[in-house]
Amino acid sequence: MSRAGSTERALSARFNRDYYRQFYFDGRSAVTSRAEMRARATLIAGYVQHIGCPVTRLLDAGCGIGLLRAPFKRLLPKAEYTGLEVSEYLCQRYGWTQGSLTNFRARPFDLVVCYDVLQYLDDRLAAQAIANLGRLCRGVLYITALTKHDWLENCDQRRTDPDVHLRTGEWYRKRLLKSFRPVGAGLWIRRGAPLVTWEMEQG
Repeated sequence: MSRAGSTERALSARFNRDYYRQFYFDGRSAVTSRAEMRARATLIAGYVQHIGCPVTRLLDAGCGIGLLRAPFKRLLPKAEYTGLEVSEYLCQRYGWTQGSLTNFRARPFDLVVCYDVLQYLDDRLAAQAIANLGRLCRGVLYITALTKHDWLENCDQRRTDPDVHLRTGEWYRKRLLKSFRPVGAGLWIRRGAPLVTWEMEQG
């Protein structure tokens, strides 16, 4: 079995009912909320509309329990939503497409969201996933990942999964810059995409 395949199986087993009960379904320990994810979707949808990026295909890579799906359906009604998940439990429960961002293949998407996924992959597989994002995204990418700085300074460690690979923000930016240009707030535009941004609006 390949390294990616072995990791995918391990993550699928790890992201089970108990994991999501602790970090998503229990309000005392949940890492995020529906209100926070609605605000995130509003930010992303507002930006793609602001720069005139028509979204007919949307990939939510590592979609979890699908907290972004309903807001995106409302905000981007013409977008076909694809939820990608490594967790067999979630795919059976919600009907997501099961797979790993490291090797998932599909026709390119106008908008790709990768929210807090890459910290669960080691350096080699995370770099492979970032390279794959360059193939999967033809427009706008929204991406976040827990970094060393975030763990020490920003997150609530009581509600955040500590069993992750902590890297610097610069590590991610260096690899993302090969295929994307930053525009701020976690948003990146695919290099070569016919999308115009004003200089003072860029990251």
